[in-house]
Amino acid sequence: MTELQSRITCPVDFGKVGKQVCHLRLPYSSNVSAYGWIGIPIAVLKNGTGPTVYLNAGNHGDEYEGQFTLVRLIRELDPTEIQGTLIIIPALNLPAAMNHSRCSPIDGANLNRSFPGEPDAPDHRPTAAIAYWVANVVAPLCDAFLDLHSGGKTLDYVPSALIRRTSENDAHFQRKLAALRAFGAPIGYIVDGGSPSAGGGSRPPTLNALIDGKGAVSMGTELGGAGTVTLETLEVARRGVHNFLAHVGLIERSPYADATPEPRLVTIAGPDYYVHAPCRGAFEPAFDLGEEVEAGQLCGYIHQIDDPTVPAVAVHFERSGVAFCKRPIVGVERGDCLAHLGTDWEG
Repeated sequence: MTELQSRITCPVDFGKVGKQVCHLRLPYSSNVSAYGWIGIPIAVLKNGTGPTVYLNAGNHGDEYEGQFTLVRLIRELDPTEIQGTLIIIPALNLPAAMNHSRCSPIDGANLNRSFPGEPDAPDHRPTAAIAYWVANVVAPLCDAFLDLHSGGKTLDYVPSALIRRTSENDAHFQRKLAALRAFGAPIGYIVDGGSPSAGGGSRPPTLNALIDGKGAVSMGTELGGAGTVTLETLEVARRGVHNFLAHVGLIERSPYADATPEPRLVTIAGPDYYVHAPCRGAFEPAFDLGEEVEAGQLCGYIHQIDDPTVPAVAVHFERSGVAFCKRPIVGVERGDCLAHLGTDWEG
């Protein structure tokens, strides 16, 4: 099926019962392939009546828990086990995923800062075309979305899931909060209003913000990071995906239903939750991931290793909270995020 409103050709019949696994085709003319296309893997499972649910990973290519979980799910899940339609894209920004990078190596763009995309994005800007296809072909079909992320190479998280609260009058907030609890990550965090990490504003150019505007249940994750995976983060991802599918009614029961802890709910509500490097140098942290910290507490030092006579620059936390995100890379530039906090949710 060719979607006329997008440059991407989709061979999937979203109304067909059973399992379809194929590739979206995004035209891309390059030095090595004049008439080529980028093949983005997609699976659609349909059986009976029920919700339409979308799962994706590889929105950023260096975030792996979701990619591993979804390719396994495509292989292992039988359509007879579901009631409804499940759309799975395990490597949404395929050029970035194949390059093991956050952003696309073709256009340097960050897919999760590119929504709602562009209908006529040219070959040298494929990221905008991918965003447009998701926003205009998939989003109108779906009742629930799960966008699987981790910290990538530059951040490391206590395994977390997240939702947005756009305002105190967010009509869908309680539905999202119920899904956050059901996912069952150790940390469940609520981004209150705009997030500096997503460009600020109540409608940042992210997939979750796009879906929030359409009224579907929308969730994201930050499952680990440091450019790798652990047994713990993979377990949280697998468990959370099944719990989410059960919560929205696509499968009858999660196999992890009796082994899911209650998440610690925290909020991020402003720029003072983040710590950024004030200068270039080598970052020596003074806290552990997951540590409870106090306002004014030392976050770490930035050293000029090439000149020992230059005093280290001390960096401090601006507020109290749990430091559930930490930069794992020592080298920093001015403006790099070193850590961020959450404070216990009291809503």
